[in-house]
Amino acid sequence: MSRQHIFNKKPLKSFRKKLRNNLTPAEAVLWKALQKRQLAGKKFRRQHSNGKYIVDFYCPAEKLVVELDGAGHYTPEGSNYDERRDKYIKDLEIKVLRFENREVFDNLEAVLEVIKNSFKK
Repeated sequence: MSRQHIFNKKPLKSFRKKLRNNLTPAEAVLWKALQKRQLAGKKFRRQHSNGKYIVDFYCPAEKLVVELDGAGHYTPEGSNYDERRDKYIKDLEIKVLRFENREVFDNLEAVLEVIKNSFKK
């Protein structure tokens, strides 16, 4: 399967746009720190689709997904969904980092440091 058939599928375009226009407060804070190549000069995309899944943030150069988890992720259904999605994304040889929303508000610098330290050297 070619890249254009995996990433940003057309049927998900309107949903991706809706998500971008309605970021959660934690996503908005993190996006402000990631946009415009502010973190180590790396380009991040928000609400990017990988296959049938839409991820919060994606750095193509690093093959890195950053996910922010709110309350819905800590239910049995949410955990099962996240496991399936993470497996699919990891099978594409993309690394997944997860942070709780609270971490972004409480210690954004630490979150950014973990992201930066995950970059290939």
